[in-house]
Amino acid sequence: MMDQNSKTLPVSVLDLVAISQGQTAKEAIDSMISLAQHVEQLGFRRFWLSEHHNTPTLASSATSILISKVLDSTDSIEAGSGGIMLPNHTPLVVAEQFGTLETMHPGRVNLGLGRAPGTDMQTARALRRTSQETAYAFPQDVVELQNYLKPLEHQGMVHAYPGVGTEVPIFILGSSTSSAELAARLGLPYVFAAHFAPQQLKQALQIYRSQFQPSEYLANPYVMVCVNVVGAETDEEAAVLGTSSKMFYLNVIRGTKNPLQPPVETMDGRWTFPEENMVRGMAQYTFSGSKETIARQLAPFIEELQIDELMAVSYIYDQDKRKRSFEILKEAVDQL
Repeated sequence: MMDQNSKTLPVSVLDLVAISQGQTAKEAIDSMISLAQHVEQLGFRRFWLSEHHNTPTLASSATSILISKVLDSTDSIEAGSGGIMLPNHTPLVVAEQFGTLETMHPGRVNLGLGRAPGTDMQTARALRRTSQETAYAFPQDVVELQNYLKPLEHQGMVHAYPGVGTEVPIFILGSSTSSAELAARLGLPYVFAAHFAPQQLKQALQIYRSQFQPSEYLANPYVMVCVNVVGAETDEEAAVLGTSSKMFYLNVIRGTKNPLQPPVETMDGRWTFPEENMVRGMAQYTFSGSKETIARQLAPFIEELQIDELMAVSYIYDQDKRKRSFEILKEAVDQL
């Protein structure tokens, strides 16, 4: 399932389909498609889309529909979820949706699964119309979903059509040690969300690798880590472009709902000292600068963690500069 002998570290993209100031949701989705086409040409391995609800600044609530659009608009890049928040859905519905995607685009669909709702609890109840206990059923839901995607002889009375026999690759997403334990127990690839929750990264990867049990899906541990990237022609330009990302995270901390903001020359006066510390803590794994600077920053990170694949998110206001940021990232990784 995984190419673990590749000489060059695979690089992938996570897109939240953030709506920039002055942009409509339709324009944000069009930008998503254009970015997917661009990174496919650059040789990126995957293009994943998140799931968020009741968030007016993100257009990624109907994740499977966006994935279908990316698949229709590209030729070879793998497209998937980063992730589907399983507590919001029944495993059968997810199996039907991703089984349909795999049927239309064989070999190109990924199914990343998370246990968080991707929204507030009131919205979570509106989505699933049940209690918060669905999050605790996450391990059982993953196994149920796996079974729906297996050949018919492995299933019970209820089947996912299409979906049966598609065996869509499943990835466990997480930001804690509990998700690492689950991925290890099920023998599935593990994707850590270091782009916004870096605190338990090293501990989680150690647990995943030490507890990993080989499965029919994966013989050896496979680790992907998602980080923030702001690539530019110079370090100085990257520092300015990166202010949009800082304001994005400031939005999260304050609970405000502002669209992605244009960059500013300085963040002075835009946040308090505690807010600055919180943003820097969330975005600890941000690689920013020129190609040479990003390569220099990434080398010890990749060496220490021994990751199998790097995934990146880039909150840059200008679409052309965002595309260039991913170009610079790919060039930096390829020269390591």
